Amino acid sequence: MLNTWLTSSYVRHYPLSPAQTTDLHAIHAALNEQFSFQVGLRAEGQDRCRVHVEATGPSGWAVRVRRVGYVPLLHHNTPIESSPLDVEGVGFTPGYVPDPLFDDTDFLLPAEETHAFWITVKPGSKADPGPQEITVVVHPEGGEPQRHTVGVTLHPVRLRKRRNFAITHWFYVDSLIDWYGTDMFDQRFWDILEQYIRNVVEHGQDTLYVPVFTPPLDGVKRPSQLLRVNSSSKGEYGFDWRDVRRYIRLAKACGIKHFEWCHPFTQWGVKHAIRIYHGQGKDERLLWPTNTGATSPTYRTFLSQYLPKLKRFLEREGILKQSFFHLSDEPHGEEHLANYRKARALLKELAPWMKVMDALSGIEFADQGLTDMPIPSIRTALDFHAAGFTSWCYYCCGPREEFINRLLDTPLAKIAMHGVLFYRWPFKGFLHWGYNYWYESQTRNLIDPFTVQDGKAWARSWAYGDTFVVYPGPDGPIDSMRWEVFGESLQDFQLLQTLGISRDDPLLDDVRSFTDFPKAQQWRDKLRNALFARAEKQ
Repeated sequence: MLNTWLTSSYVRHYPLSPAQTTDLHAIHAALNEQFSFQVGLRAEGQDRCRVHVEATGPSGWAVRVRRVGYVPLLHHNTPIESSPLDVEGVGFTPGYVPDPLFDDTDFLLPAEETHAFWITVKPGSKADPGPQEITVVVHPEGGEPQRHTVGVTLHPVRLRKRRNFAITHWFYVDSLIDWYGTDMFDQRFWDILEQYIRNVVEHGQDTLYVPVFTPPLDGVKRPSQLLRVNSSSKGEYGFDWRDVRRYIRLAKACGIKHFEWCHPFTQWGVKHAIRIYHGQGKDERLLWPTNTGATSPTYRTFLSQYLPKLKRFLEREGILKQSFFHLSDEPHGEEHLANYRKARALLKELAPWMKVMDALSGIEFADQGLTDMPIPSIRTALDFHAAGFTSWCYYCCGPREEFINRLLDTPLAKIAMHGVLFYRWPFKGFLHWGYNYWYESQTRNLIDPFTVQDGKAWARSWAYGDTFVVYPGPDGPIDSMRWEVFGESLQDFQLLQTLGISRDDPLLDDVRSFTDFPKAQQWRDKLRNALFARAEKQ
């Protein structure tokens, strides 16, 4: 017997999950809001069964069907004693976890296993408010089709673009070069790059990291330097911006609004100049030894020539005011503070126009005015807010348990609360380090993202699902369930902002911190219904 049913997009169907019955209620959405749901399948008491799934909506609507795939979760990230609202998969994992979404509409369904298809819907540009229907049909080979319908109510509000809250996930060009085997920045690289940039924009990201130099992040990376640099024996440097310009213009054409420029000093200590190569680094010939000091005469000379040229480039491209600048990633402790202070003084001297922002959690960096825009961990972000500092927020590997996160054992309904949490306080942006980090931690060794999701560093507290949110497909990204739910959650931010809802509105009273917030789907559904009711009155 073939069992099929509809569920929300906040349910993970594990291979050993029992068959269910449809519990998907009517979906409510704004006129231009994307939404998703799933169809579950399980064949019981019969041999394997080949199935085809199709879904249709009103004329002009985009309806996409994808098969939910599985990846192995070897260990839990979060203690299994945690609340079911904070950890998912207990009893099914270690084992296979649903995550990648493949563009397949056909599947050979094994007997006595549960699988699912993910349905993504975007109303047409001329959609009218009111009730509509989406129809899903499962065609078993040699059997009768099974038909399901879900009601959709569109409300008379059109989401405006998000304002005053930037989002970036660090974008690893080296991953694309290595995984797809391009000859650095050849035409195939640019074709593939476009697909990934479009993907981040489709998921609500408006800021893109620019590897003008090879990013000094997580170990010694393979050269991925967009800027061509040459030097003379007299200590003079020449710069060729052609690939930087192409990268910027492609990103703008794809919808990117802000640009995040490469950190100019080394990570976790601010001790050294970063690795900058002759040309673009194809032969890995460095401009200076790797132990060159961060504020050394050698690096000062380089920065004194590079920074004015950078400013001129940004002005020529019209993106100076749309650019974010870093100094060094995750400084902490007294030694780092002293080094950061010296490097900040150097940048103020050479580039007084440059404001800096960095992921850091020591409030002393803000107290002493060393960073213009701190980016604290969500563990301490509300302390910065309480102290009156304007800031972004971020998370990386942790915190976990009660905190919001986006890991392979984070319940999807909890992931769906990102947009509301970001709106609740006046943060200016969100940063995450892992959009497509497909390497073994701090090495150049590629991993297989379909079998390794922790950079082979779970023992060092890296989390399964933290290192990337998309998988590499043949010619572009394969989305994950986590990435889809995160992207759709940002529409809640847009809805709240579009309706002009105060951050202190009683509707948001239950959202008290990055640990103390509603984590069940029912609360978010109730909030959205209340917001749509207000929209009906406007």
